[in-house]
Amino acid sequence: QVQLVESGGGLVQAGDSLRLSCAASGRTYAMGWFRQAPGKEREFAADITMSTGNTYYADSVKGRFTISRDNAKNTVYLQMNSLKPDDTAVYYCAASPRSGGPHATYDYWGQGTQVTVSS
Repeated sequence: QVQLVESGGGLVQAGDSLRLSCAASGRTYAMGWFRQAPGKEREFAADITMSTGNTYYADSVKGRFTISRDNAKNTVYLQMNSLKPDDTAVYYCAASPRSGGPHATYDYWGQGTQVTVSS
């Protein structure tokens, strides 16, 4: 069982930056970020394979968001730049013990952290 603790959400203005952090209680194959906007389904944003550093991004965040990891701390980060009101959502950290990428099975989930971008 892997526990995930997110931090770093908040209220910012359009064009601002924000960094999310997610600390895992143990090692996992991949860690990622998903988000769920009001009235919408949860969607994949980005993930990273912990051993290789390989990353995947949704088209909606590519070029603006950067995912990185610190293996010594079992922690991943999501640097979000040029934020838009459409980025407003609850952001969830997730961990996959077997594979990475947007179609992997993520078995472990954090509680979520709210990101609100005002126009």
